[in-house]
Amino acid sequence: MTDTAKTLKPPVAEKRPHSYSRHGYTVEDPYFWLKDQGYPKVDDADVLAYLKAENAYFEQEMKPHAALVETLFQEMKGRIKEDDASVPVKEGDWLYWWAFKPGAQYRTWYRKPASGGADQIVLDEVAEAEGKEYYRLGAMQVSPDGRLAAILVDDNGSERFKLRIRDLATGKDLETVTEVGIGSPVWTSDSKAVVFTEVNDNWRSYRARLHRLGTPVSSDKTLYEEKEDKGFSVGIGKSQDESLIFISTGDNATSEVRFVPADNPEAPLTLVSPRKKDRQYSVDAAHGKLWILTNDDHVNFRIAEAAPVRPGDWKTVIEGSDRVYLRGISAFRDHLAITQRVDGLDQLILRTYDGKEERIPFKEASYSASFGSNPEFAPAAYRVSYSSMVTPSTVYDYHAADDRLEVRKVQEIPSGYDPSQYVTERLMLPTRDGKKVPVSVVYKKGFEKNGNGKLFLYAYGAYGYAIPPSFAAGRLSLLDRGYAYAIAHIRGGDDLGYQWFLDGKLTKRTNTFNDFVDAATGMIAEGFAKPGNIAIQGGSAGGELMGAVVNTDPELWGAVVADVPFVDVLNTMQDESLPLTPGEWPEWGNPITDKAAFEYIRSYSPYDQVKRQAYPPMLITGGLNDPRVTYWEPAKWAAKLRDMKTDSNPLFLKINMGAGHGGKSGRWDSLREVAEAYAFVLTQNR
Repeated sequence: MTDTAKTLKPPVAEKRPHSYSRHGYTVEDPYFWLKDQGYPKVDDADVLAYLKAENAYFEQEMKPHAALVETLFQEMKGRIKEDDASVPVKEGDWLYWWAFKPGAQYRTWYRKPASGGADQIVLDEVAEAEGKEYYRLGAMQVSPDGRLAAILVDDNGSERFKLRIRDLATGKDLETVTEVGIGSPVWTSDSKAVVFTEVNDNWRSYRARLHRLGTPVSSDKTLYEEKEDKGFSVGIGKSQDESLIFISTGDNATSEVRFVPADNPEAPLTLVSPRKKDRQYSVDAAHGKLWILTNDDHVNFRIAEAAPVRPGDWKTVIEGSDRVYLRGISAFRDHLAITQRVDGLDQLILRTYDGKEERIPFKEASYSASFGSNPEFAPAAYRVSYSSMVTPSTVYDYHAADDRLEVRKVQEIPSGYDPSQYVTERLMLPTRDGKKVPVSVVYKKGFEKNGNGKLFLYAYGAYGYAIPPSFAAGRLSLLDRGYAYAIAHIRGGDDLGYQWFLDGKLTKRTNTFNDFVDAATGMIAEGFAKPGNIAIQGGSAGGELMGAVVNTDPELWGAVVADVPFVDVLNTMQDESLPLTPGEWPEWGNPITDKAAFEYIRSYSPYDQVKRQAYPPMLITGGLNDPRVTYWEPAKWAAKLRDMKTDSNPLFLKINMGAGHGGKSGRWDSLREVAEAYAFVLTQNR
């Protein structure tokens, strides 16, 4: 790069006076203008100019590292089988699977008769995505008679999906049912109608509708609309035995379920049990009974049964346990398939209806396991997914009759991978309030714990979502360059049970941030790195985590990657017009009505707590069309950081102008974004 070419300086966003008052406080927000007041349409010239200036500056500053980005990208690409394919899954008379063609960014979906016959293309994502900057298949459900497919597609990242009905014999779309669908559609038993959910202008899934094929969408019937609580979202599903269609509503803490016969969808809905604050339950059906998973009398849930004619009369089948965290159930013909977690480790249980249990065996001390795609009520074997920090993703069929795991697929690493060259550990590190936080770590043999190494630390810590200790081929590029890679299983996730989640939300939210810092200092004490040599990454609520810990402990971090970060917490939680705000109050608190919640959120909200101090090198990303964490959160945060920070470390903001919460959609485009992030880390965390 010549000196004349390098003309861009770090963009400086204009400060424009804006303030508001609440609960006796006046809050100044000089970057409020970065939120386009016409959102979700973003066409304010000043806003777009600032975002484009940040993107241009990012491109300029990363250009000297283009060779490293390309090297990392090619390494990561070399670990991905270009013509990868899934293991076929039997559903009805057909076997279904997907495959990538060499070089393709997207999948092609196939099927063939289970009895034998030629392959048929069900959906060619490559053709569908042609000419589009963004393409995402949200769901595809084939009708019970195998003739039609209900397909949901998002082509701009807004997560407002178009629902189309396709004739599989001709490949032609017969009709468009809605332009604002979400979730996964459900077919009625006769294949003549489909139940689907829609989002409103605030991107809230608010109703379930029934569309009969060949009729005008204007005559579609609303089966259920959530009118009582604007924070609730509506979802749909089908029982494992396919007899019932479930319509659920709820938020992050409370749920309510109704059902209707799949062969008579216009029958009156049956309410299982009325909503009760902070009670969750989910339902499946088999053998003339409802099977219910609920936290009504134990924080780690119990399993109950009920008669469909008395759906609210729950009889305990498996009691709640302080040690065993019950996470999911599916009611198959021969077994109740139970997903649970004990001491932070996944367990998969098959329980016969007369009460005999068998645990699917796994040998490693730390791993991630789950039931895979098992669409049939009476499968010949149960599909299971497995991996660990050193074991590539493995697909098994578990044969219950003879307690046997059959390997169906092991993730191929075309460029080569020897698991014996890597070591994984699970540490329990002390926190400041006397707890112990699990940390899963992997590194290459020869890594010395003498404090001179480099550490990459990742976490999420919200919504009860546990980051699994699973395999990721991309991170080998860090391990092979001398890094240890660690996942901190901090409070806010449900890694150690549902209480672990509860202890990281609402008035206990700062436990999450403290756990992360304590995990880092614990790793330092174990000899993995020195202060200032730890690279960290988190996205969405994990991006909020990044924002909190750079404010409180900036000296610990050598580089920070904050993806689509939820950092303008106080303002977002007061803006009822935003898609997620009302439904998020059970997670964060409602600062509009609750002064204590206002004060507490303000005390940690990363944007509000930016201060005049030195900050580590930072890469911040966002998506212009992101409905979950709106683009102005990372933009406002970057602008304020530029104004306040006292250091000369790099601060980059990259906004995807044609994508949403998940970044770019193609497998190679999204991989290049990972390569960019890793290149930033490798060049900054020295």
